[in-house]
Amino acid sequence: MTISRFLGKAVLYLAAFSAVFPMVWTAINAFKNRVDIVTPTPLFIFTPTLDNFAYVLGRESVAAGLVNSLLSAGGSVLIGALLGLPAAYAIARYPNRWSADIQFFVLSLRFLPPVAVAIPLMVIWLDLGFYDTRLSLIVTYTLLTLATVIWLGVPAFARVPKEVEEAARVDGYGPYAVFLLIALPIASRSLIGAVAFAFVLVWNEFLIALMLTTSDAKTLPIVASELTQLGRDVPWGILNASVVLLSIPPLLLIGILSGLLNNAFRRKSN
Repeated sequence: MTISRFLGKAVLYLAAFSAVFPMVWTAINAFKNRVDIVTPTPLFIFTPTLDNFAYVLGRESVAAGLVNSLLSAGGSVLIGALLGLPAAYAIARYPNRWSADIQFFVLSLRFLPPVAVAIPLMVIWLDLGFYDTRLSLIVTYTLLTLATVIWLGVPAFARVPKEVEEAARVDGYGPYAVFLLIALPIASRSLIGAVAFAFVLVWNEFLIALMLTTSDAKTLPIVASELTQLGRDVPWGILNASVVLLSIPPLLLIGILSGLLNNAFRRKSN
């Protein structure tokens, strides 16, 4: 093994360790008592406890926040996918002089800082009487998911071979059938990643949810932040447990989508 190759692998392993270790350490601390967390010497051998998870799951606000997060994030991703995937396909397959401007506008929605969007939207929802509702969150999050799905979907559809679509048209497929039965399955690997990425973005979104909710529609990240107590007695175990629970739904979604995609490709290959 050459030195350059060894250094390259070492850098990759170091980067992987830097990314994974904080998550592993958070999961470990979720099973510790507070005295085991704040000790000057990190403890790798300790008596695990489920009190932190029991405290988090026993709060009614956590259950309400979980429902609000699932409905707002799931609804916005569903609407974003239903509207964004056809839009991305149209931009990729039927370009015109406005296509570049549309893509730049979609990308510019992600450039804006959340506070620049949250304050005007807060005023709008207050005037319409929909402040602190799931509807306001779903509509607002749809702006984020729609931009993400379109921006990531355009290159995915652009990589679909045009010859395959032309052959389908020769066989009598209409434009909608070509999109649903040909282009969508071929680009599904990249599109599933785009949808999962959009879900993670809105699931973890904090500032917009903080500005647009007060009590009824609070999402899980807002509820988790409220578990922090002021002063020196910070409940580190409870906070780590809330982070672990907050990370489970996106991981489950990615796992389910990956499993469905692998099964679909296995059936197709057989």
